Amino acid sequence: MKTEMIGAFEAKTRLSELLEQVRKGRVYYISKRGRPVAELRPLTHPNHRPRFGCDKGRVTVKASFDEPLPEMEPYTK
Repeated sequence: MKTEMIGAFEAKTRLSELLEQVRKGRVYYISKRGRPVAELRPLTHPNHRPRFGCDKGRVTVKASFDEPLPEMEPYTK
């Protein structure tokens, strides 16, 4: 990916054009007074949505999950 430094004012005035270039894979560093402050780059997974059940087996719930906590006893009376 080709990277280019662009000033904040120029980025503001050319945003639509820059977004089109970013969509094609270009990366821009946006600077303020000559110092880079932000990076404008394409999303890595623009249409990524988690699939139902994709974490199956990674999370476990203990049988004691619903049991009262001893430190909460003063608040339950």
